[in-house]
Amino acid sequence: MNEIAFHVAGSTAATVPRPRSVTLAFSALVAAVGFGVAETAVHSAGQFGQSIGLGSLATGWLIRTGTYIVVLVVAWRMLRGDRWARLALALGIGILGTASLLVEPLTALVAAEGTGGLLPDATVENVLVAITRIGHICAVLIAIPAMYTPAARAWFTRERR
Repeated sequence: MNEIAFHVAGSTAATVPRPRSVTLAFSALVAAVGFGVAETAVHSAGQFGQSIGLGSLATGWLIRTGTYIVVLVVAWRMLRGDRWARLALALGIGILGTASLLVEPLTALVAAEGTGGLLPDATVENVLVAITRIGHICAVLIAIPAMYTPAARAWFTRERR
């Protein structure tokens, strides 16, 4: 249930309930973070014991953890009705984040064009990373449009004081 509602100044209605699409967007963003954590864990497990040092793995985890915390805090603010948070998520996650998720696989696809394809070199780690990355992208592709449905747009643009 939408437990957050706002009083609309000058209206006869006491509250404006949060649209389901905003709740869906928040849930999808949490799922995207979950997929990101899973992908990081798969990468770390694959790199652990190789020539990569523990400090390098820890640094990667710290950077990603900080990023995921920021995303969750901003997503929470979006869930509470902050328009700036919706815009920050659309730009940060919808554009920059999605582009960063697509660069590596597209580069690998282009590089594999002349070598006979990607599948002969597939490892368990590559397959798990692909699954988590696809889940991550799908979650983002659910979240961003959900924040901009007509009901969500109307809810974010109402004066709620």
